[in-house]
Amino acid sequence: MKKTNLDELLFKEGEVLLLDKPLEWTSFDVVAKVRNLIRKKEGKVKVGHAGTLDPLATGLLILCTGKKTKTIEAYQAQQKEYTGEITLGATTPSFDAETEVDQTFDIAHIDKSLIKETVQRFVGDIDQIPPMFSAVKVDGKRLYKHARKGQVVEIDPRKITIHAFEITDITLPTLRFRVVCSKGTYIRSLARDFGKAMNAGAYLSELRRTKIGDFDVNNAYTVEEFATLFEHLQTPEKGASDAKN
Repeated sequence: MKKTNLDELLFKEGEVLLLDKPLEWTSFDVVAKVRNLIRKKEGKVKVGHAGTLDPLATGLLILCTGKKTKTIEAYQAQQKEYTGEITLGATTPSFDAETEVDQTFDIAHIDKSLIKETVQRFVGDIDQIPPMFSAVKVDGKRLYKHARKGQVVEIDPRKITIHAFEITDITLPTLRFRVVCSKGTYIRSLARDFGKAMNAGAYLSELRRTKIGDFDVNNAYTVEEFATLFEHLQTPEKGASDAKN
């Protein structure tokens, strides 16, 4: 899917938009920004996203508007591709860099051979336990709400599929990676479990979603691009009105 001229879009009728979520923005922040911009053109329009990204992650968000919001679940079900960085030798409560390191480990025994061998253990259908710092509900309450109160909750593992897991660069203590996975996969949990399998801690130190199904982040608008294009849409209309007067 390529970028489309915004003046050709009918947001109330329903459109699918690709946005590149910035670092430290929530997925809802992006939805709210786009919704507010669209209101300037077409008034009140329903906008939703097809799959959350954590604030410390960047990359592809699929946004649906108007009648297309009914198709959100179909996009959520598609496989995802991520790239990022895993830091070995430490763990955090959130499994990523959102929280401080709570334990450190020796990684002197880790080499390329062990890394390659361990990666293969995580390809295919695997059981995965979501992070405590996640939006998964247990007994009607989000896990992160339990976690921030220091409460421990028993979480059942979930069956997920890792279609591809490759290490693209090794510069210990960090590893660059690419993962293609099913819906419901937590890359933070994958990083944590990967380190544990090598008898060392690990946490996710960087994450970027690059694809959802056939949709690619390279065809996505940045928030700044989207906002600038909307300003451009508004200006000619105002200019045309002034010219008639």
